[in-house]
Amino acid sequence: MSSILESIDFYFILESLIKIAIVFVIGLLSPVGMNWVERRTLALIQNRLGPNRVGPFGLLQSIADGIKFVFKEDIIPLAANRWLYTLAPIVMVIPAFMVTIVYPFGPEIDLPFIGPTKMYVTNFNVGLLYVLAMTSLGVYGIILAGWGSNSKYSLLGGLRSSAQVISYELSLSLALVGAMLQSGSLDLVKIVENQSGWGGMQWHIFMFQPLGFIIYLISAIAETNRVPFDLPEAETELVGGFHTEYSSSLKFAMLFMAEYVNMLTVAVLATVVFLGGWNGPFVKDFPVLGLLYFFIKISFFMFLYIWLRGTLPRFRYDQLMNFGWKVLLPLALINIVISAVIGLIVY
Repeated sequence: MSSILESIDFYFILESLIKIAIVFVIGLLSPVGMNWVERRTLALIQNRLGPNRVGPFGLLQSIADGIKFVFKEDIIPLAANRWLYTLAPIVMVIPAFMVTIVYPFGPEIDLPFIGPTKMYVTNFNVGLLYVLAMTSLGVYGIILAGWGSNSKYSLLGGLRSSAQVISYELSLSLALVGAMLQSGSLDLVKIVENQSGWGGMQWHIFMFQPLGFIIYLISAIAETNRVPFDLPEAETELVGGFHTEYSSSLKFAMLFMAEYVNMLTVAVLATVVFLGGWNGPFVKDFPVLGLLYFFIKISFFMFLYIWLRGTLPRFRYDQLMNFGWKVLLPLALINIVISAVIGLIVY
């Protein structure tokens, strides 16, 4: 027994638990901050004020909404399948949070009183494959919500979402193959380290992957059901889509949180694979800058989400499907062929 205890690295376990707690708290708080930024930005785009009553500049409005969700009455429709109806938000939230453990948020930093610390929870050599596997599970929550609610609007929203994910997830995965061929690895840390040349500016988007980045960006917006690809919700057609029958309760808050965490997830993956991750000027001399660069890159993607929502109209459903299968998928396959040829010539 003593030999077993001696072989356990308690410091490693404690460090991992602290990192998991930090990432989990950031994941919980990020929808609060992003929701406030989105509402204020949309208000500016539409020439109105937005939330400005609760707290300075309305900063506490999202927290007030969250508290309201917790204390609202949880109403389950009589005709709904109680188990599936309850399980759907859980199935959406858990995969959204699970992917955060493999993302490298910065280089190894020498922290005071702690020493050299890696800025990720864990790392393994198929991290990219793990992320794709986990993110693809979220659609099951949407399908369960649509079916379990026993509502025609919810069911149509769930069916739309499943078809949309099948259509665009293929293009999204293939768009990542070009960058994977260049880095020669599925390890997210190695993919970031492969982009550290040119003074931290040898990003894949500058190294023959601009087409792959554009395909990924469009597919990621469709994957997260955001404008102009928000067909599963489509308030003008389906009332609220898959979450029509969810009252403003904790279940609705979980669906809401899963959407924003998924937005953050695809933004982080785009940053890691195409925009060099934490890489940037002077990061080798000042590693803390890596965290700042990472945050700025993610913020760019989140602002793009909001900008598109305030600018573009929604696609028609046949346009959505045609664009996915007839435009993005062929372009993704062409990008793989080009990347492979370049890899043979250059590398």
